[in-house]
Amino acid sequence: NITKEKKLTNMRAASADTTENVVPARKLSLEQSLEFCREDECIEVTPETVRIRKVVLDQRERSRAASRAKNS
Repeated sequence: NITKEKKLTNMRAASADTTENVVPARKLSLEQSLEFCREDECIEVTPETVRIRKVVLDQRERSRAASRAKNS
């Protein structure tokens, strides 16, 4: 019946209401980001920000490249 509202008291997953704490992003200088950067990451420098990101963005491609590096 569209005139009656749906009752939301019988929830299945009790863990759905748990909260997660998200750690805020670090504000790194260019020197700090160069020290923090790994081999598979690159540093993007713009006038406003300094970003560290993966060279290969796709997770599947990264895992394939890692397995190729292990085999060679």
